[in-house]
Amino acid sequence: MKQADIDARRAMPVPAAGLFIDGAGRAAADGATLDVLSPLDGSRLTTIADATAQDLDAACRSARSAFERGDWSRRSPVERKKVLLKLADLIEARALDLAVLGVRDNGTEISMALKAEPLSAAATFRYYGELIDKVYGEIAPTDGSVLGLVHKQPIGVVGVIVPWNFPLMIGAWKIAPALAAGNSVVLKPAETASLTLLRLAELAIEAGVPPGVFNVVTGQGPVAGQALGLSMEVDVLAFTGSGGVGRRLLDYAARSNLKRVYLELGGKSPNIVFADAPDLAAAARVAVYGIFRNSGQVCIAGSRLLVQASVADDFAAEVARIAAAVRVGDPLDLSTEAGAMNSLPQLERAQGFVAGALDEGARLLTGGARTLEATGGWYMQPTVIADVTPTMDLFRNEVFGPVLAVTPFTDETDAIRLANGTDFGLAAAVWTSNLSRAHRMVRDIRAGVVHVNTYGGSDLTVPLGGHRQSGNGYDKSPHALDKFLDLKTAWIQL
Repeated sequence: MKQADIDARRAMPVPAAGLFIDGAGRAAADGATLDVLSPLDGSRLTTIADATAQDLDAACRSARSAFERGDWSRRSPVERKKVLLKLADLIEARALDLAVLGVRDNGTEISMALKAEPLSAAATFRYYGELIDKVYGEIAPTDGSVLGLVHKQPIGVVGVIVPWNFPLMIGAWKIAPALAAGNSVVLKPAETASLTLLRLAELAIEAGVPPGVFNVVTGQGPVAGQALGLSMEVDVLAFTGSGGVGRRLLDYAARSNLKRVYLELGGKSPNIVFADAPDLAAAARVAVYGIFRNSGQVCIAGSRLLVQASVADDFAAEVARIAAAVRVGDPLDLSTEAGAMNSLPQLERAQGFVAGALDEGARLLTGGARTLEATGGWYMQPTVIADVTPTMDLFRNEVFGPVLAVTPFTDETDAIRLANGTDFGLAAAVWTSNLSRAHRMVRDIRAGVVHVNTYGGSDLTVPLGGHRQSGNGYDKSPHALDKFLDLKTAWIQL
């Protein structure tokens, strides 16, 4: 990846984008559009279609028709595999184009975006393409007079709603296993990060996915998202986003056809450092990049730093020193370490958490302010706040921004109490040289992923899912297929 290649793609105009339904682009039923504002400088990048409920219904009917038609749902797993592997190749071949387009749309630094977005998505489609022809049914251990078979079949139409922080990566975690299993998909992207997913739909057609099997409907959550949640054609809904929206989707399912709803709702993840960590300097560096990459807009971000009291002050000071040196800037500059916030409201929300914590008695170690305002973009300084107590909003609630809350603890019991002291349970980390303690912490922390002496980096071989109010169901690994397959029993008298 060269800066000149990035700059050349930055200069390319971005055409207005329509909906993608039944294998082709189209305008919204009423012709309405939404402006796409770039986080880099606040300028108007392009427009996307602002779908109506009528448009969403058309997409769902297209998906249902494609599923019933059977040219995908009844295609053999090995044939679906060939198409998904070709799609992975197409994504990989256009990776830099997709990465730059995505950065212009959502603000992630390019050094992270290339790997985390198109290359990750390509790997995910390849993984589930390779997996699907290795999924077997079952023979039940019945009496010899009966043959009991358990078939695994596609469910039907899958609705997918994904956020703006990593749309291709998170989208692929849901779209790839849903398609591999033989389902049709209707995708609703975030209003502020739709462009790469619309391009993905075009590549899917190029790879051989039949029209109607993968549809993308852009627009506003209260209109298109609600219509997807209420649709009687949707059998499964998979969502990543906020708890408030997740609750509404559960309500929509109850009010419609009782569709299954799988939710990944973010977290307030604790990064726990004991005094006997094998390398405190390394732990400090990882703590910084575990929260400030993508300006803290990461579901599993280690946004709570819990440090054993005997080393807490020195450790927090070192974290603040490293954080202050993080280069915030133009996301399309290869030297940038933290890019833009996705939107002005998101930036203002993060600043509100900082102000609230300071009002409650916390102590600012570094950052806290908007930066690079002259660019017109939405940038915030990496922020470290000490003396954060369990009663503060900053301790309990997700910021989804570059704000790190530091809290001391006394011993292992206290660390577990603090780690579990929020409603969330998505991720955590433990730094210690004590193997027994590490295993106890993995057991006792209520989170879907617990890292030991690292933070982040888990691959497709293991599941990602939340405990408690961080959601239900799993992305990644073979377990993700379970959301998109029905079990059917055949009970045969011999």
